[in-house]
Amino acid sequence: MLGRVLNTHQQWICRQLADCGYEVARQTAVADTGREIQQAVREALSRADLVITTGGLGPTSDDITRDLIAELLGKKLREDAAVLANVEAFFAVRKRPMPAKTRVQALVLEDAIVLPNAHGTAPGMAVEVRPNPFRAQSGWLVMLPGPPRELRPMFSEQVLPFIREKLPLANALVSRTLKTTGLGESVVEEKIAGPLRSLTDAGLEIGYCARTGEVDVRLVGRGVDAGRLVGEAEGIVRRLIGGHVFGGDDDQLEEVVVRLLTERRRTLALSESCTGGYIANRITNVPGASVVLLAGIVSYSNAAKQEFVGVRAETLAAHGAVSEPVAREMAEGVRRKTNADYALAVTGIAGPGGGTPDKPVGTVFIALAAERHTFVLNPVNRYDRETFKYVTSQQALELLRRTVLAR
Repeated sequence: MLGRVLNTHQQWICRQLADCGYEVARQTAVADTGREIQQAVREALSRADLVITTGGLGPTSDDITRDLIAELLGKKLREDAAVLANVEAFFAVRKRPMPAKTRVQALVLEDAIVLPNAHGTAPGMAVEVRPNPFRAQSGWLVMLPGPPRELRPMFSEQVLPFIREKLPLANALVSRTLKTTGLGESVVEEKIAGPLRSLTDAGLEIGYCARTGEVDVRLVGRGVDAGRLVGEAEGIVRRLIGGHVFGGDDDQLEEVVVRLLTERRRTLALSESCTGGYIANRITNVPGASVVLLAGIVSYSNAAKQEFVGVRAETLAAHGAVSEPVAREMAEGVRRKTNADYALAVTGIAGPGGGTPDKPVGTVFIALAAERHTFVLNPVNRYDRETFKYVTSQQALELLRRTVLAR
């Protein structure tokens, strides 16, 4: 509530539920105080079939959700032997003493379904509120631990199957997200909305989600005709803007690139200046990247460009570090030194200072050296430094993806 911690749970959980056809009616964030927590849960139970809480199940003094909800529902807390054994094992396997206060995490609400925590100590719980004192019909309350590395696997592996069993959907739902790059949100809609109109009239739902460097197109069908609607819509979208579609659903561009290079047994080298290793970071976040990435060099200074990737001093003197000739020599030089099949190089002005009338802040040159050709892009990415680095890395990876596909 102080703005120092980003609430990623709301976005992530809503995404998981929406992809399965469950619509979230409201999100609420409250402080770790009794009145606010109880009031929020009471209001939620009065209007929803399913209420999910996150956080407040740990051992510290501000972890009060468990006790407050037990009080609100008039339920006792009991110590669960299996949970206590898991807490003790958690510390034993790490050869650490178990703090006495940690034992409180073994307390669960009576009649609760315990959701074991394989990645931490606080278990989750699911409680059927029946009869519901706040609503005419019964509902379910699911309580989850706060740390994402504990919450996410618990939600995916236990909560979603539980929800499907206890709250099955009346209508079948088919959802497909196509991930695009290189086009703005309004351009994407302009190109596909008209041709999809007959399908939307038949019940297809279309959603657009724009984020830096990408636009998602979400296609949703409901009922017995859902699969046909979504399948036809995907075919139309791919026919109209297929060159910009790099993946679907949860694909990341770097994952797609690593997969393409792996399938074709091609290798990659990088020479980065203005992105400071950001492209290498994205590539190495993908499991199996070691098969394709041979080297990544942050040739930030002019001296580094000369010594490590072979940029000529006269090229730097004649054109400056941020120029097409330097980008070409960076890419060709690192490819030559590593013997990689492809080499990407980037050089630019991230700002906020350093720009000139000829080369304003945001100027960047992206070079891709392949066996027969070197390609160079020259966008102007007018963003803050961090966004500049991300957008530039996105453009570089997309250039590589298209080149690999086109041989």
